Amino acid sequence: MSFQLAVCAEMVFTDLPILDRVRRIDELGFAAEIWSWHDKDLAALATTGATFTSMTGYLHGDLIDPATCDEVVRTAERSIRAAETLGVTRLNLHTAELVDGRAARPRQRSTGQMWLTAARTLERVGELGAASGVTFCVENLNTIVDHPGVPLARAKDTLALVEGVGHPNVKMMLDLYHAQIGEGNLIELIHRCKDAIGEIQVADVPGRCEPGTGEINYQAIANALRDIGFDGTIGMEAWASNAGVAGSEAALAAFRTAFA
Repeated sequence: MSFQLAVCAEMVFTDLPILDRVRRIDELGFAAEIWSWHDKDLAALATTGATFTSMTGYLHGDLIDPATCDEVVRTAERSIRAAETLGVTRLNLHTAELVDGRAARPRQRSTGQMWLTAARTLERVGELGAASGVTFCVENLNTIVDHPGVPLARAKDTLALVEGVGHPNVKMMLDLYHAQIGEGNLIELIHRCKDAIGEIQVADVPGRCEPGTGEINYQAIANALRDIGFDGTIGMEAWASNAGVAGSEAALAAFRTAFA
């Protein structure tokens, strides 16, 4: 069973402009992914001929906040239109808005109202997705190292939300880097989430670099994904452990080897 391998263009070949990063990723045989789309020339990205598998599916607002969740839905509609330019059918969501990786409105605890608001908001974006042929994927995050102050961020929380909503156009962006830091027990987690996964994201721990640079046994992860019948997209959202073009090329080669 083979996987589609994609690479986040925000994190590799960082000495190059974004268009050249995408071209290089494509030349090496990978699909490309981006974060926010509003600051990029989407028409120019489309001319690269690369396959794009995911990008951020909102601009502002928190899924969990009654005061700002309408903004998530409004900007999700805009994101769907932007995604059409690149042929993207998977849009990424977080439970709370991030600004430079940090919670825009940090919260130190979760409440029942947050759960209810997030579920209702996901139902709304799921309907947008169904009307447009797009799947919205809720990404789990770690709050220990990278994203403090984001509520309902753990994989078990995003799984509960996705299962509770029960909409075919709302899935998990299961990020194994974040899950390893916040929860661990990755193989059991993969089996628990198998029916909810829209995409897998990977990086190693510590350091958030390519597979093989840290403590995660990605050969075992690949086997676990095959065991559950997963044949979808695995995205490397990781920095290259070595600098320069050669360092990024080596990181992509290690990624391919891990999931060959």
